[in-house]
Amino acid sequence: MPDIIDVQNLVVVYPDGTRAVEDISFNVKEGEFFGFLGPNGAGKSTTIKTLTTLLRKASGRVSVAGYDLDKSPKEIRKSIGVLTQETSLDVDLSGWQNLHLQGRLQQLHGSILDDRIKELLKLVQLEDVAKKSAGRYSGGMRKRLDLASALIHKPKLLFLDEPTTGLDTQSRAAIWEYLEGLNRNEDITIFLTTQYLEEADRLCRRLSIIDHGKIIADGTPWELKEAIGGETITLTLTDASLKSRTMDILKSIAGISNAMVSDSGVVAYAKNAGQIIAEVITTLDRNGIRPSFLSIGSPTLDDVFLRETGRRIRADELSRRETEPFLM
Repeated sequence: MPDIIDVQNLVVVYPDGTRAVEDISFNVKEGEFFGFLGPNGAGKSTTIKTLTTLLRKASGRVSVAGYDLDKSPKEIRKSIGVLTQETSLDVDLSGWQNLHLQGRLQQLHGSILDDRIKELLKLVQLEDVAKKSAGRYSGGMRKRLDLASALIHKPKLLFLDEPTTGLDTQSRAAIWEYLEGLNRNEDITIFLTTQYLEEADRLCRRLSIIDHGKIIADGTPWELKEAIGGETITLTLTDASLKSRTMDILKSIAGISNAMVSDSGVVAYAKNAGQIIAEVITTLDRNGIRPSFLSIGSPTLDDVFLRETGRRIRADELSRRETEPFLM
């Protein structure tokens, strides 16, 4: 499949000189569900705003939907749909009126627009409340209406900037289902940024993990987790001063390939964790270390992030205050 997004050596610099995105390169294939995973302040939103022509890049080469970012920003805007973290609805208008307004902005008219609105309201299951004002919608309903607005002109490429942030579990699962259907049934390429591990793992066929403006790992979720090289043994310690000593002890145990200090304790990796867990407990106890919690599990994308950065991804982490680059 050809590339629908091609980014080479992208750099984005804030007016104060901060390099928000640092020489990143990646590509997205047509029809792919691609993800950018990382904590708040990692550079995810800056990247997506640059690709959607909202922010100016400092350097690098970017092609979106077959158009050069520098030469053809208008053509890019016509080819894409964008769903941001904050809904962009008029709360005084009904659901139908919001979609009608977006359709007119996209140069749709008459029966073509009316049919498209009916199709989208059915897709996001808002037919019964289409005449109610958007201000009376729940958070999940507003997000679904916002998604429909981004699809009104049948874009071949959809950008989603943390689309489920702030939603409850049920609403988030509903959005996931719609997105999977769009990608699978409508052949829409989706570029998703997220800080939610489960979201990236479930939806993305391929992803890049980004931190401090740099891509630190990329591949399929399975490939990234498989590269951990075994199961994880997670230990929580009430005494933070014991972390380094515990890590060194674990590394000395046969069968453990590596161990790292984490936020709450230590994480070790072993191919046969279940077979050596008794020895782990015995060895730690012999050295006067008694974890308050110990568990064995399969590696997650969070373990991948920990391996690359030495810390966990935290979805509730306070966002770094960002000053946006100049608009294009």
